[in-house]
Amino acid sequence: MIKTFIDKLFGKSPAVQKGAKRVSKSPFGKRDDIAVKDHGIDPQLVDERAMDVVQTLKRGGFEAFIVGGAVRDLLVGLRPKDFDVATDATPEQVKSLFRRAFIIGRRFRIVHVIYGRGREHEVIEVSTFRAHLDSSLAEQVGGNERTSKSELAGMKHAVDASGRVLRDNVWGPMEQDAARRDFTINAMYYDPQTQVVVDYHQGIKDARKKIIRMIGDPVARYREDPVRIIRAVRFAAKLNALGFTFEAKTAAPLREMRGLLADVPQSRLFDEMLKLLQTGHSLASIEQLKTLGMDTGIYPLLDVVVEAADEPFLKLALQDTDRRVGESKPVAPSFLLACVLWPDVREGWAKRLKRGEHTMPALLDAIDDAFNAKIGDVSGRGKLGGDMREIWMMQPRFEKRVGSSPYSLLDQPRFRAGFDFLRLRGQTGEIEAELAEWWEKFSTAYDDERHTMIEEVRLAQMQKPQMPRVRVKRINAPLSGPAGIARAADTLGAAGESADANAASGFALEPGESAPAKKRRRRRKPIARGDGSGVAGDGYVETDGSANARTGDGQLFSGTSGSRS
Repeated sequence: MIKTFIDKLFGKSPAVQKGAKRVSKSPFGKRDDIAVKDHGIDPQLVDERAMDVVQTLKRGGFEAFIVGGAVRDLLVGLRPKDFDVATDATPEQVKSLFRRAFIIGRRFRIVHVIYGRGREHEVIEVSTFRAHLDSSLAEQVGGNERTSKSELAGMKHAVDASGRVLRDNVWGPMEQDAARRDFTINAMYYDPQTQVVVDYHQGIKDARKKIIRMIGDPVARYREDPVRIIRAVRFAAKLNALGFTFEAKTAAPLREMRGLLADVPQSRLFDEMLKLLQTGHSLASIEQLKTLGMDTGIYPLLDVVVEAADEPFLKLALQDTDRRVGESKPVAPSFLLACVLWPDVREGWAKRLKRGEHTMPALLDAIDDAFNAKIGDVSGRGKLGGDMREIWMMQPRFEKRVGSSPYSLLDQPRFRAGFDFLRLRGQTGEIEAELAEWWEKFSTAYDDERHTMIEEVRLAQMQKPQMPRVRVKRINAPLSGPAGIARAADTLGAAGESADANAASGFALEPGESAPAKKRRRRRKPIARGDGSGVAGDGYVETDGSANARTGDGQLFSGTSGSRS
């Protein structure tokens, strides 16, 4: 009794009696609606197109919230690069409300709502609230997405033998959707109209403490979707500058469980690698991988990037990519991957040139070898690979700065990417920086200035000492008889004409050197028709370069006696 009184005095709850049932904590968390005065999100940072998607869904009678990383960035005062929306409308219902909307995906069916066209277009990703299901109750298949495609057809919730979710298209309420998200700071919902943040797993509390914490058991969540391992690294790299760190329980299994990534489709790993390198924190992501002991074993091409990240050329390319993302400029994966594989291409190209191969064929062979060794069939043969090849194939063409070559190169669709690549080569000392400066000036100059620049290059090249030409003498076998006499006459005539031409052009033959034989060709000449004398046939004669010719019916006649007077 005294103990009960003391507990009440200090506000302690009474102890649970023996045999009493404990109330288990709900896996779905507890809903907490946080007003604008508490979360402090600036509505001016919300993209107007994301706002339009939310308003359109609400006008259609559905719930709609901005969700995920966009809410996390808004809470810390950052302008999000991408906006995702979550709703209780099904993908088909979402699609019916927008003029340009497309349902994509099989593992997770979502809708892409498109605004704008061309490079300026923006995609708002809309997903339906998903149910939180026990993976042990899901349908199990023996293979993966590719080998079990027929089995997966029609399934809404399926896992493979390791517990990795292959299908997750069972819709549910918002609290269950929040529970199936990965990190607490990514599981908040923001209504831009009411400016209320809905939080089920204390995500705002973790954001204020700057902690990256997994919802639920980290081991089980990584097993459900091993790509969460890569996403954890990406979030840590992005938020590291703001002071965010991993919760110990969340970080502990990362290294040991990376082997699960071997079962993830290569195309999905490729996309996740690009997200690591093209979200504006590529160098920080590489440092996180090294810090966590995950610098190898995630994806072969990513291993190459991490290993070569300290090399001047690639490091400069990564810094340039981070800068462009920070300035909200577009970045192309083809450019960055061309920088990643360039050392292999350059080395193979140099070896072939040393063996005496021609420039372009040698470069093409080096490119094929690099693709086969480092990329394989993932993206090396598609549009991405085609863009990379075009960037590389432009590099020798930048050396040609006379005639019409500069104009034709300037008209290439990928010129800017090729030039940026050339500029990086100049900054690292691989080529003369003057070449990149010339092209930068040429690309922005007016036509008369361009003509002057080309003329200056032409005159400068004429003043340089020319390499002596290697003459290859053609030795003809001597002929005897009339044919030999005719050949000799032709050769003498050709030599005389060649000597006159050389004298007129300023070139003289060296003593004892004979002019090359004039190329002989057969031609047909019209002849006169008239009084029946002359030549029969089709009215043409064929000559062989000598004084004789054959008529259309094959008879030989003299060029003087057979002609009309």
